[in-house]
Amino acid sequence: MFLCRMKTVGDALIKFDEVLKSIYDKPEINAIKYLAISEVTALSKAQLRAYASTEFSAVQAQKLKKILRALQTGKPIQYILGDTEFYGLPFKVTPAVLIPRPETEELVEWIISIAKQRNELETILDIGTGSGCIPITLKTYLPSAKVSAVDVSTRALNIARQNAQLNDVEVDFIKTDILKQSGITLRNTHYSIIVSNPPYVTEGEKSEMHGNVLNHEPHLALFVTDTDPLIFYNAIANFALQNLKENGLLFFEINENLGKETVNLLKDKGFKNIQLRQDLRGKDRMIGAELTQ
Repeated sequence: MFLCRMKTVGDALIKFDEVLKSIYDKPEINAIKYLAISEVTALSKAQLRAYASTEFSAVQAQKLKKILRALQTGKPIQYILGDTEFYGLPFKVTPAVLIPRPETEELVEWIISIAKQRNELETILDIGTGSGCIPITLKTYLPSAKVSAVDVSTRALNIARQNAQLNDVEVDFIKTDILKQSGITLRNTHYSIIVSNPPYVTEGEKSEMHGNVLNHEPHLALFVTDTDPLIFYNAIANFALQNLKENGLLFFEINENLGKETVNLLKDKGFKNIQLRQDLRGKDRMIGAELTQ
């Protein structure tokens, strides 16, 4: 019965709506179903809409059935397919790394814009790199920059290295724990830009999270305690004080509920020209600051 109802593209579009309506809202379902069917058929979203009567082969129908069953468990479509897109670039993703988010694209766009205005060779460090989406994208759009990235997870670094190869860029990936700075060894200690999208979701915010994130994405990259929610920002800011060049820049993606607190942390440490920016949804989501004497 399941396969009979997915003989054509039109059948599949309807079936995805029926099966996923209890898990996702309508915009998310639309994004998921076109992504899944495009992956199986190699047809674009516009083609799928135009040729809804296109019939699936038996192999294609079986693949869609497998994808839909996995989606019913709450597993994100990006993990099911094994890849995603970030800032127009392809990235492999597994449950070892967070799925790149649109708000992180906005942070990257901000950094690229500022870097292109500066007349200097940028040396960039990304802290807590995960899939490598931030440093790889920065290297792609700022090809003259020297880009490095660190993470505490060996599995995440393996994915990041694969993504650098996939996008044909050179990024120096290093395993280290930013919370244990006495043990950090880097090949460069004077950066013009340091950026981080560290863990920032508090334990108390878990109940507000969608199950597909809570049950499938790596908690190591997501959560901090309620008692010390800025632990990574504090550590990274301290690191930046010692490793940023004069007039170097520090960028963070942040918890939307802790914007003022993060700004005050940076002020207390002596950073200047601090900017708190909202994302396209109007939420406090990113901070830029400058280290000046």
